[in-house]
Amino acid sequence: MWTLYRILAIVVGYLFGLLQTGYLFGHFQHIDIRNYGSGNSGATNALRVMGKKAGAIVFFGDFFKAFIPCIVVRLLLKNQPINPTLFVFYVGLGVVLGHNFPCYMHFKGGKGVASTAGVIATLDWRLIIACLLIFIISVAITKYVSLGSILVMLVMIAMTFLLTFAGKMGTKNLGEIRVMSVVLGGLSIFQHRKNIMRLLSGTENKLGSKK
Repeated sequence: MWTLYRILAIVVGYLFGLLQTGYLFGHFQHIDIRNYGSGNSGATNALRVMGKKAGAIVFFGDFFKAFIPCIVVRLLLKNQPINPTLFVFYVGLGVVLGHNFPCYMHFKGGKGVASTAGVIATLDWRLIIACLLIFIISVAITKYVSLGSILVMLVMIAMTFLLTFAGKMGTKNLGEIRVMSVVLGGLSIFQHRKNIMRLLSGTENKLGSKK
């Protein structure tokens, strides 16, 4: 039965992820954001193409479409014989898949950073602080949002391993939680593969660049 619930959690999450905030905001501005900048429909490209207001709106839209279902599933499973954090990861993975690969947009969406941040915000407070600090510090120093995003995913994975081994994320399904953290973080890192190549070659756009 719980296997079916795992599948259902991903499906429900995927449906939430289909809400493409960047694409919809651009549509109302008569802009198809996929034709500009990096071609992604996420917050960073919205910031670069349509400005700070658009970037903020898109970020929080993508953030909350993950945060809300993850919080709901945590509350629903609070007294169930399974670790709620596990299903937070399953729902969150579904949201990020829907955001990155929306079926009605030829599977061309964003990179899932803001949505993954929404998932992270429903996890352990120590993990949240670690991810927030690494993002702020790395972007402040390098001006590379992509690098900050990649580092956040690595820290999220590392902190999940540390906290589960320390018994801070419950006592059940800990191995599966670790695997799901790798899948979720790895998905976002995979979506940044072109950014990684540009970072290595020194051609990645910095924060504030209009290119």
